Amino acid sequence: MTDDGAPRENIVLVGFMGSGKSSIGRSIAKKLGFQFVDTDYIIQERSGRSISEIFQASGEEAFRVLETRALESLRHLKRCVVATGGGAVLREENRAILRHLGFVVCLTASEEVTLQRVSRNTKRPLLQTENPRETLRSMLASRQESYATVAQFTLDTTLLTQPEAADLVVLEARKAFSWHRPE
Repeated sequence: MTDDGAPRENIVLVGFMGSGKSSIGRSIAKKLGFQFVDTDYIIQERSGRSISEIFQASGEEAFRVLETRALESLRHLKRCVVATGGGAVLREENRAILRHLGFVVCLTASEEVTLQRVSRNTKRPLLQTENPRETLRSMLASRQESYATVAQFTLDTTLLTQPEAADLVVLEARKAFSWHRPE
């Protein structure tokens, strides 16, 4: 909400890694003429380290502190699409910030598609385990409630193209913000 009580016209994307937050978020921003902001990028820029380096040197909790600071720094933004890290919803204070920022959309994908998508990127510190599939399954299960609690709209991206997913999010955002379609 803004100071006058109106909803912030931001779209905030949450969801597990590989759900499409960054790629779909860029597409949504382009369609709406909004700025695109990625919290992982903010963290890397401010710390001068990659996410993997932060996890390795300082641990997950230190990363989560940086993530909260990054989210707090976005409170003033308007007309932005914000892509968050997959674990941003784990802290209650983050969930409150996310709701404050704008319309929260949770992107999901099937376990199989998620595993395919994330296996292309070896820089995912939480999946560098003996059994990535089991780790993914466990992480998804443990985060499910937090995603559901914060999301105002959930979209399964498994069978959608990036433009289709972006169009559906834009449609829901129009409803949430009471935007009227141009004639």
